Amino acid sequence: MVVNAYNTVVPGATATPALDAIPLRTRGCCQPVAPRIPGPDAEECAAIFRALGDTTRLQMIHMLVEATEPICVCDFTAAFDLGQPTISHHLAKLREAGLIVSTRRGIWTLHQLNPEMSPAAREVVALLH
Repeated sequence: MVVNAYNTVVPGATATPALDAIPLRTRGCCQPVAPRIPGPDAEECAAIFRALGDTTRLQMIHMLVEATEPICVCDFTAAFDLGQPTISHHLAKLREAGLIVSTRRGIWTLHQLNPEMSPAAREVVALLH
């Protein structure tokens, strides 16, 4: 039986003196690593990064960071030269990730950064300023 450097049996391989000289490796023996991010925190961070993984949504968050007032869908539509359904889709993704909140005023929907966003989200958004 031949075992490679990662302690995996290599089917059909025959032992050679060169392979016998390679020391077997033990998992986790080279460098200590930080503990994993706790499950809920990792899921939240992944959702935030997925939401910001689109150029349009990233730009929208940047615009909201810089805005002094909530931004209307019509303003986003003009800024990106995209249709209202597409803009609304992007805004829904940002809302689902907890990054923005929306308020209706008559027929208009205004959007702003979520004042109650999580600390993790706040740190990511701060990078866009």
